[in-house]
Amino acid sequence: MSDDNPGPARRVPRDEVRRRLLAEAVRAFTENGYADARLEDIAHAAGFTKGAVYSNFGGKQELFGAILGEGAQDELATVTAELDGDAATMIDRVAQVISARIVADTGRGQLGLEFAARAARDEKTREVLTPMRRAQRDTAARSIAELTERAGTSPAVPPDLAGLILHCLTNGLVNEHLADPEAVTADVIERAFATVLTALLPPHADA
Repeated sequence: MSDDNPGPARRVPRDEVRRRLLAEAVRAFTENGYADARLEDIAHAAGFTKGAVYSNFGGKQELFGAILGEGAQDELATVTAELDGDAATMIDRVAQVISARIVADTGRGQLGLEFAARAARDEKTREVLTPMRRAQRDTAARSIAELTERAGTSPAVPPDLAGLILHCLTNGLVNEHLADPEAVTADVIERAFATVLTALLPPHADA
């Protein structure tokens, strides 16, 4: 019996499978669009079979939604890391983070637009998008609550409403930057976000 037999291949951890599939999916969806991106190609580029996509994400809509959801969680982690200092300082830092991500990650913004447009016409896509958007609004509300607690102030409106406002503002700024990047620049986005955030978080302890 030959000693050259390497034995069974090492099983790839599930987290690594998901990470590689998501990375390839971002590239495929950004380059080809949702309709023309093929699960077989995504799986093959990541080093797996098409079945790996279904076992980890359930299908094309869920994979697309996972990409957008992962981006929102990354943004939350980055924003949370900036929550230090007085209210004005935190507002400036958060506005800078949001602006930088919008300008640097236009590909994900395009994917979000495409997914929202499909959801308006396709019920299965909407079933994926709706809970994801609700989770994003909830995350924004929690961020507002944490920011006000650290700053010793109170929001001008309930955190849930503040979260909705900021969620819609962010999506709107993404859309406008994609449509007119020469006018809706990083500086404009930063000032717009800081202005609204300042109005939502008045700088006094007993608002």
